Amino acid sequence: MAPGDSDPQERIKLLARWTRVAKYPVFFTGAGISTESGLPDFRGPDGVWTRRAKGLGPVEFDWADAKPNLSHKALLDLQELGALAFLISQNVDNLHLESGIRPELLAELHGNVTKLQCTDCDFKCDNFPDLHTCPICNGKLVSSVVDFGDSLPEKEVQEAERHSKSSDLFVVVGSSLMVYPAANMPRVALSAGARLVIINQGETPLDNYCHLRFNESIGDVLSPLVLELNTLLNTD
Repeated sequence: MAPGDSDPQERIKLLARWTRVAKYPVFFTGAGISTESGLPDFRGPDGVWTRRAKGLGPVEFDWADAKPNLSHKALLDLQELGALAFLISQNVDNLHLESGIRPELLAELHGNVTKLQCTDCDFKCDNFPDLHTCPICNGKLVSSVVDFGDSLPEKEVQEAERHSKSSDLFVVVGSSLMVYPAANMPRVALSAGARLVIINQGETPLDNYCHLRFNESIGDVLSPLVLELNTLLNTD
């Protein structure tokens, strides 16, 4: 049986069992997790790149209007249950931190729209319009968001790689795994022997290599996963 052919509820129960016994579960999120918060993804039916390919204009949205949705809350619940060792994100929307994910458990590979960073050192801070100089080294403060073609922040990449190598369960959530080098992280986890789970409505290059596949919506997987995991923990 292929990793995505069984009944969805049976796959959720299996993922809950894997999460329960995992010593180092790592989650990896892409733009798909934030679509229910009103933000566009990239390769979905109305995604940024899909619309561009059709010659359509971009979707209008305001970062400030977006709030964490039930899928963000489910990841927070997993954190509180001790079932999320680390979270790697391609998103820049700040919704993981706003939901309550602990900063030390998060690597934001593409930056954060609410943060500034120093061009000369690793200092980061909240984005205040009148703040331009780093208080540590007097370097220039700029947006932490990584533009296309720019290098990813070295510290974040190293953290992500280290945690990916340590993972025994690696769960991809809402990513097409087409943007590199971020998309290397599941491969790093696979090479280290982790079980790979993909939750994404759309094909990915690793579909034939994952151990469990969900084409269902993220909300239809993560929230029931938390409920199922709670049931398992309460029957121990």
